[in-house]
Amino acid sequence: MQKRFDLAKAITYVVLTIGAIVSIFPFYWMLRTAVANASDIFSADLRLFPTTLKLANFVEAMTTHPFAQFFSNSITVTLINMVGVLATSSLCAFGFSRINWKGRDTIFGIMMASLMLPFAVVMIPQFIFWNKLGMINTFVPITAPAFFGGGVFNIFLLRQFFLTIPKEMDEAAWIDGASIFRVFTTIILPLSKQVMIVVGLFTFLFQWNDYLAPMIYITSEKKFTLMLGLTLFQGSYSARWELMMAAVTIVVIPSFILFIFAQKYFIEGIAMTGIKG
Repeated sequence: MQKRFDLAKAITYVVLTIGAIVSIFPFYWMLRTAVANASDIFSADLRLFPTTLKLANFVEAMTTHPFAQFFSNSITVTLINMVGVLATSSLCAFGFSRINWKGRDTIFGIMMASLMLPFAVVMIPQFIFWNKLGMINTFVPITAPAFFGGGVFNIFLLRQFFLTIPKEMDEAAWIDGASIFRVFTTIILPLSKQVMIVVGLFTFLFQWNDYLAPMIYITSEKKFTLMLGLTLFQGSYSARWELMMAAVTIVVIPSFILFIFAQKYFIEGIAMTGIKG
């Protein structure tokens, strides 16, 4: 029995190890390309290690184009979206989970059904809308929507967590004379720190890596985000892959560091978010 258990455990470790290697290999290849010469990248012989380490690729990648400005633009857009998403999605989730009003569940069901709509369906109408307002080539189209609900998935995630908080706590606060907004700020939010961190992480990763929305609305190079800036390494006939991978490595670092330090809250937040209701 013990041998059978050890064999099953060993097989599990082997499968997990293979899966980890498969998952990590693209990141390794990104780093390998970032420090390689062009001759190593286009060599007919597949080498796991470059013949020379060209760390100067990172310096060249950051100085060839104004990446400091791109980095600043990405930080600005990401932080504004995080503030908007956390503020408005939590308010919407509170209304759908803690307040009884006519048609609440029906409207929530319709809102959830909107998740089935692909972005391609609303992309053109949204562009026409912002174009009529004269907001093209500004950060408004890629930041303002965050302040109008914060996204259906985020509302759903927060609502499910809020439903796990006993309603007796709200009622006790109301008896003491607390307003609905005070219940939200002094009871619900303090008890929801972990799931709020999860929503913040989702928002950061999505906005930091978003390419499509900035590509649609941003036209001037000085307002490019990092994702748009990476396309500048692609010319009409060729691409500087070593410089692009060096830039991608630098772009990935903030997300990697954030996940390393916040993974505890991420895992606990997802585990504590039930499917009640």
